[in-house]
Amino acid sequence: MRRRAFITVLSGAAIWPLDAQAQQAAMPVVAFLRSSTRGGFANLETALRDGLKQSGFIEGQNVTIEFLYSENDGGRLQQIVAELVRRPVAVIICNHLAAIAAKSASATMPITFVTGADPVPDGLVSSLNRPGGNVTGVSFLTGVVGPKRLELFHQLVPKATTIAVLGHRNSPVTKAERDELQPAALTVGVQLLFLDVENEPEIEAAFATAVQSGAGAMFAGSGGFINSHRDRIVGLAARHGLPATFIVREAVLAGGLMSYGPSQSEAYRQAGIYVARILRGEKPAELPVLQSTKHEFSLNLKTAKVLGLDIPPNLLALADEVVE
Repeated sequence: MRRRAFITVLSGAAIWPLDAQAQQAAMPVVAFLRSSTRGGFANLETALRDGLKQSGFIEGQNVTIEFLYSENDGGRLQQIVAELVRRPVAVIICNHLAAIAAKSASATMPITFVTGADPVPDGLVSSLNRPGGNVTGVSFLTGVVGPKRLELFHQLVPKATTIAVLGHRNSPVTKAERDELQPAALTVGVQLLFLDVENEPEIEAAFATAVQSGAGAMFAGSGGFINSHRDRIVGLAARHGLPATFIVREAVLAGGLMSYGPSQSEAYRQAGIYVARILRGEKPAELPVLQSTKHEFSLNLKTAKVLGLDIPPNLLALADEVVE
């Protein structure tokens, strides 16, 4: 079954070295920086390019883009940010943790974030309408869509009375999502088992704990760390026979059962448009934080069949994409 066309998984993104500006000194340099691992984010790189191109900036013609990842290493993230500030680049576009690091390192370099957390409590901006300072961006607040995702997931796995929730330890995105999930779980009548991790061995241990505790399903949390390990989580869910839900549709393409959440590709496209405006001379302080409102609901019928699950017709009707 096809639902609004299947998506081709993008691959082969170009990676620019830190000294790329020496090769094309006449062009402004945009640094795409994520605190996560490198693999699995080609769609976001392409979305940034699309936003820039829509605004008249084409990579290799009038702008240079460097794609940088700190591989979930906080020390490496600090080193990359320090180098970008030292050079400096024209604009940094970051995920949440990278934006915090960049803002801490510079009060003048333009920073555009894409985040699923509220940027105000973490001090990235003074307010959504009036960011102030050198930072603005796009927020899609993944925490507030958690209850809807839990509601849809519960319809898929109504027999699961306990659902394990995998989160990144000490992450603001995890905290925001957890605060929203607690009351939602009471509404749908399930217990949540929170399992916080910060490396791959802990992810494997979390699955073992979930099974031993009698959890009937796995709710993969939001944020760059969990997203960067989505393929591993999909594999572990399959090994343990646990239905799993994710925030991004790419996990469903990889074999996950379900995803519901904001379109991160759309958010990065919007951020690309903001980067272009900054390159043309606008100030981040004068650009209100955008609220990305496009959401995607994806289901994997093959995975449902392997798990022995029948997908309710109403969910099939709601899905934007059904993978067979």
